[in-house]
Amino acid sequence: MTFQDLNLLPPIQKALQDKSYVEPTPIQEKAIPIVLQGRDVLGVAQTGTGKTAAFSIPIIQLLSEEGNNDRDIKCLIVTPTRELAIQIDESIRDYNKYTSLKHTVIFGGVKQGGQVAKLKRGIDILVATPGRLLDLIQQGYISLSSIKVFVLDEADRMLDMGFINDIRKVIKLLPQKRQSLFFSATMPDNIVSLSQTILYKPTKVEVSPVSSTAETIQQYIYYTNKSNKKDLLLHILKDEDIDQVLLFSRTKHGANRIAKDLQRKRVSAAAIHGDKSQGQRQKALRDFKEGNLRVLVATDIASRGIDIKELQYVINYDIPNESETYVHRIGRSGRAGEEGVAISICEPEENAYVRDIEKLIKKKISRISDNPFPQTEKPMTAAEKKEANKEKARKRQEFFANRKKNKENGKSSGGGRGRWNRR
Repeated sequence: MTFQDLNLLPPIQKALQDKSYVEPTPIQEKAIPIVLQGRDVLGVAQTGTGKTAAFSIPIIQLLSEEGNNDRDIKCLIVTPTRELAIQIDESIRDYNKYTSLKHTVIFGGVKQGGQVAKLKRGIDILVATPGRLLDLIQQGYISLSSIKVFVLDEADRMLDMGFINDIRKVIKLLPQKRQSLFFSATMPDNIVSLSQTILYKPTKVEVSPVSSTAETIQQYIYYTNKSNKKDLLLHILKDEDIDQVLLFSRTKHGANRIAKDLQRKRVSAAAIHGDKSQGQRQKALRDFKEGNLRVLVATDIASRGIDIKELQYVINYDIPNESETYVHRIGRSGRAGEEGVAISICEPEENAYVRDIEKLIKKKISRISDNPFPQTEKPMTAAEKKEANKEKARKRQEFFANRKKNKENGKSSGGGRGRWNRR
């Protein structure tokens, strides 16, 4: 099948030709005809399958055929992160190139003035993150009363990030009569329950088994000790074929540390996470896309929406404790049928996480035997973990007690200095 077989409008066909799109991906082939029929869709698709085009292309066609002279918002697309919202808006810009529809994106972390100005000029399609959306609704800049199509994208990540209450508030503001499209990479019970509150007699579109990894991604793992992870990473990056890497850290602090360590070794790197300003995050992402960075170090939340064309390599510096997160991470490579390579670095305490991941994806991850820093330590027993946690708690308690004592002493002496300074 080709895009010409999907009965799309000539302006959309022309835009797709500009992008050199010929054949739709499986999710696009299945979802686009259903959306064009005006039916609700429950889409189960892992990242990198082309689902943004699967819902945005038919939405552009539906709204173009209907016309919208009053410029009320007719389509709302809600997604969990700023990066993904920007990515979706950019895709809509590409597919909407030769139609007269107006669209914009709103998200937090930046001043709202520019976003409000675009809203006031009138738009047809709005891409939004939950927090900024509700904020601008409360301020009276956005009305959802004319919404005809509602899209909830990355529903599982939306719940992981704690947006469930915000989503429920948004749903209450939507017209009862609407078309709803719901997309998620995984379908645990809480996601199924949420979909049932949004969708009406949906058609389920599933292009791969739940929580599976793409066949085009080669998966490898190094088992090492925690103390050797930094050196092992540098060993891996000696391979000049690994030109660009999206590297995952479990924490923001860890992401910063890894990026700084790499910079000291003259490896161009930057960190992207929730504590970075929107400007910093966009600059790092732009530098990475333009090839000015070799390594982009990201936390899981910040990684959503990162869509780098032909990104081949993903490295898990920390193994995630949730198996589904592993699927999301490595799905950043091998997108849209391209080949990808996922490399994981596992310390002893993460061995159990690897077993859980292999159980979920129903395959063994290939172990690298040519490893200059093999794993020699054993994971702690339950009793050892208990003792270690007790010691951590004791040290934490001691730290805060000392800090409180120092603060009290500082206040006493500081007050005296303040009085003298005022004289």
